[in-house]
Amino acid sequence: MDQVETGHLIYLVVLTAMVVFWFFSDMRQSLGKTLQHAVAWGLIILGAIAAVAMWDTIEAALFGEQQRYVYSDSPSIEIPVQADGHYYLTAELNGKTVGFVVDTGATSIVLTQDDAAKIGLDPSKLRFNGIARTANGTVATATAIVDEFDVGPFTDRSVRAEVNQGELDISLLGMTYLSRYGEITISGGKMVLSR
Repeated sequence: MDQVETGHLIYLVVLTAMVVFWFFSDMRQSLGKTLQHAVAWGLIILGAIAAVAMWDTIEAALFGEQQRYVYSDSPSIEIPVQADGHYYLTAELNGKTVGFVVDTGATSIVLTQDDAAKIGLDPSKLRFNGIARTANGTVATATAIVDEFDVGPFTDRSVRAEVNQGELDISLLGMTYLSRYGEITISGGKMVLSR
């Protein structure tokens, strides 16, 4: 904590102490009622702090999942940056909805085993003879072909993907897919993929 933060903290503590002292000295006649009000206000403040801390969860519960992409009039897709700083995209693979994180650092399309099973690929019948080097070490991968890969108005057929045998929270949309777009721009809190 630097000197400015320490000074702000001391100022807030002194100010709070002065307000509490004034409050109790002014209300000493009805101290029981005052304590009830103080407890009530304390609970209201704690509830507000909890609501702010959990806003992403509350927003998702109230309004559903955040919009993952927007189609513009031109042949492009606009992907808004999310609160965690990543870009997420929802695609239809073989007619099934699959969520991806757009990962320009990944070479390939990488599917979780759950997503692979969802689109009709049986992970137990795949040959995990490939190797991928990740930030968490090396993992075995299996090459698979996705018959139909739809993202909004764009449809690609016979798309090569890797199925990850390791632990992966969400499928990755890497450069083998992104290179199908003529232009990729990132600015103003959005990624735009244009064909």
